[in-house]
Amino acid sequence: MKRVVITGAGTINALGRNVADTLEAMREGRCGIGELEFHDVERLSIRIGGQVKGYEPEERFNRQQLALYDRFAQFTLIAAREAIAQAGLEFSGELATRAGVVLGNSGGGMTTLDENYRSVYEAGKNRVHPFVVPKLMNNAAASHVSMEFNLKGPSFTVSTACSSSNHAMAQAFQLVHGGATPVMVTGGSESMLCFGGVKAWEGLRVMSRDACRPFSANRNGMVQGEGAGVFVFEELEHAQKRGAEILAEVAGFAMSSDASDIVMPSKQGAARTMCGAMRDARIDAAEVGYINAHGTGTAANDKTECAAVADVFGAHADKLMISSTKSMHGHLIGGTGAVELLACIMAVRDGVVAPTIGYEEPDPECALDVVPNVAREADVKVALSNAFSFGGLNAVLALRRFE
Repeated sequence: MKRVVITGAGTINALGRNVADTLEAMREGRCGIGELEFHDVERLSIRIGGQVKGYEPEERFNRQQLALYDRFAQFTLIAAREAIAQAGLEFSGELATRAGVVLGNSGGGMTTLDENYRSVYEAGKNRVHPFVVPKLMNNAAASHVSMEFNLKGPSFTVSTACSSSNHAMAQAFQLVHGGATPVMVTGGSESMLCFGGVKAWEGLRVMSRDACRPFSANRNGMVQGEGAGVFVFEELEHAQKRGAEILAEVAGFAMSSDASDIVMPSKQGAARTMCGAMRDARIDAAEVGYINAHGTGTAANDKTECAAVADVFGAHADKLMISSTKSMHGHLIGGTGAVELLACIMAVRDGVVAPTIGYEEPDPECALDVVPNVAREADVKVALSNAFSFGGLNAVLALRRFE
């Protein structure tokens, strides 16, 4: 089996338009959540989110491209360009025929859907643009990345709600690890911050009206975000032969299903998945220094996840750090694991652990080191990235410092 490393990373999200700006914001504990700005926002009861403000698509894409690219696909392409540029790869010849792209996404072209429902039902129009279907389909981003970069190998989209990105990256890892391809482009994206997208989430009554405060006793719900995170996963030997910079090693992963409830998380499912990721990576629980938590800021998720961590790590749970960067960039639903992986890379590569901001009151049911409000310098060799979704579909990745 092949060792898998990360040689490129790219992002656009509420914290920054690239990786450097995003990591700087994480180090500073900066909040990217603010007042939403879009049509009919005044009709919503939830009016905050991790929105990419001031974004002008015309600065990145031409008119022909924008006719085909929903906002989530635009974000994906921006992040992919940064990741592939950092990796220094050009896909041609045999590499092009073997390399592919696996991306996570949950809502697909939600902004396109919202705009066209409004056009048909509110404005009374009888026609929509001929490219509405290819623009809103969940696999649009993966297809456009494959076309822009000449990726002719295995390419597809994974959709498992809030675990989509982690599931996608796990599939990419497996393809490289098993020798099917030396390189995969992977990650995820989401853009559901439009009237219809937020209105649907309001119905669940799990959204905060003011802030995302994971693990704090006075938390009152999750906050949505948008954006993308994309990475280049590469076979170690292939990367070393071409002298690529290695950001971190993907050591292992695990996936599981709670098989119990469509919205309520399971402590047992979360625990099984963390254990499985460590087993796959062949690491001991005591080696883990940091967990990027799913940490949505809802009572059910936070308490369940903390209980699972306590069960899995035992006495070591008091020594490891666990934080939720959703407190800064919001919950990107299908794209969230990809942006959160940046925090794991920062921990193992740079020795900086991103904080859980907005933390105000200790919760005895979340009595772990949640790195409250201020980032921390620490020697982290192994980090886990947790993702536990509606539907009980769990995915955990293990990252190791490359030495």
